[in-house]
Amino acid sequence: MTYAPELQQILDREPEPSGGVTLRDVDYDVDGTACRGVLAVPAGDGPHPAVLVIHDWIGVSDMVRMRCEMLARLGYAAFGGDVYGANVRPSQAEAAQVAGSYYGDQDLWRRRVTGAFEAMRALPEVAEDRTAAIGYCFGGSSVLQLARTGADLSAVISFHGGLQAGPEGEAERIRASLLVLTGAVDPVVPPEDVAALEDELRGVPDLDWQVVTYAGAMHAFTVPGTDAPDHGAQFQATAERRSWTAMKDLLVEALPVG
Repeated sequence: MTYAPELQQILDREPEPSGGVTLRDVDYDVDGTACRGVLAVPAGDGPHPAVLVIHDWIGVSDMVRMRCEMLARLGYAAFGGDVYGANVRPSQAEAAQVAGSYYGDQDLWRRRVTGAFEAMRALPEVAEDRTAAIGYCFGGSSVLQLARTGADLSAVISFHGGLQAGPEGEAERIRASLLVLTGAVDPVVPPEDVAALEDELRGVPDLDWQVVTYAGAMHAFTVPGTDAPDHGAQFQATAERRSWTAMKDLLVEALPVG
């Protein structure tokens, strides 16, 4: 697949394996809603350890496909899950309202993310007992919601996701190692939200978690082309690169390939 130059440049940081990577759409159903995700798989015999990738507020896009390909180049099966449904691909002008409807209906939100996770685990290319999840912006919030359900995940990584502390005791259900990657000057995720989440996680002594804050980084710091500093959102190459490296470091530890 051919990507815009700014996406291709990021993809090419991970060398393409000799056998290449295959990419295909995957149709699945969640409670009667048709969804369409995307699967990237490395060459070689599977099943492979797998990473669920949840989209930002515009839905499954080329950025999701690119990140799935990057993960496949690392040896993972990567599934871009579809929270919205196959027929919902909002414009930037519509995206806040669409994403906001899920923040307002946590049960639906968790069912859709869980549905994507279960669809991934059912794929023949996937080792269903060796999984992780990552997400961007809305997707970063989504994978943290998935972790709170007690899903059987080795690791969950949130890139500039909204952070919501849960009701008392809910964090005790989390089984995954958590990595929260956030911007130091992100108005969508203010310091008090970060502190509230840390306080909640600190109350679970056996939980493995990390919060990494990137200096000068605003919301959407991993999304090339984002340049709206007046609205608190801007791509930052340093934070994008460092956050991907932090993710890889955790996956090597929690979900090794091979």
